[in-house]
Amino acid sequence: MAIRVFHRDTPSLRLPLISKDARFIVWPGSGAWVANMNYVRLEPGEENVPHVHVESEDTIFILEGEGTIQDYTNDISLPFHAGCAVHVPVGVKHAVKADKGVGIVSVGGPSPADVPLLKKVGALPADARAPG
Repeated sequence: MAIRVFHRDTPSLRLPLISKDARFIVWPGSGAWVANMNYVRLEPGEENVPHVHVESEDTIFILEGEGTIQDYTNDISLPFHAGCAVHVPVGVKHAVKADKGVGIVSVGGPSPADVPLLKKVGALPADARAPG
């Protein structure tokens, strides 16, 4: 496999579970099983559907805006703003919330790829597996 270049404006998947504008740029559907890069815009007042990555850590870098990350597993809520990186450990139920009156733009994603979640939402076939 060779180096490839992807652009945020031509994602191969959009996932409403994350936001109205969640673009999957580098993910298993584009051939990457370990490195993932999503580009996500949350409008003011919008938030993710609470979810868990059962086999993956999630790292989210905030490019613009401010909001809150809700950790449902540990019953905590943490504020963040542009320039912050949010890390969600494996198995923690969470949601990102644009609850500070402004939108949020972020990049990041679960690593390794959250294959169980992608199968559950129909983005990958039930028999999909990493090569090798």
